[in-house]
Amino acid sequence: MVASNVSFVGSDHDISNPDEVMFYSGRAEMRDIFLEDNVWIGHGAIVMDGVSVLEGSVVAAGSVVTKTFPKYSIIGGNPAKLIRSRL
Repeated sequence: MVASNVSFVGSDHDISNPDEVMFYSGRAEMRDIFLEDNVWIGHGAIVMDGVSVLEGSVVAAGSVVTKTFPKYSIIGGNPAKLIRSRL
């Protein structure tokens, strides 16, 4: 399930060269986002590129998910942290 106002965000600007004007810096390599079965992503959450939301996991509303957590995790916050396991 995916609630309203959830964002799946691709790669961002390449900021590795401080001498480069940000507008012209180009993009970092795009990484896939995967959602497994039986997940719930709360209202307004943001899932960044390269993240997998694994089976049975719950993402709290307003969270910013920057990494993958184990199956059946409840995660929340900015950046998201493990709150507890559903097992």
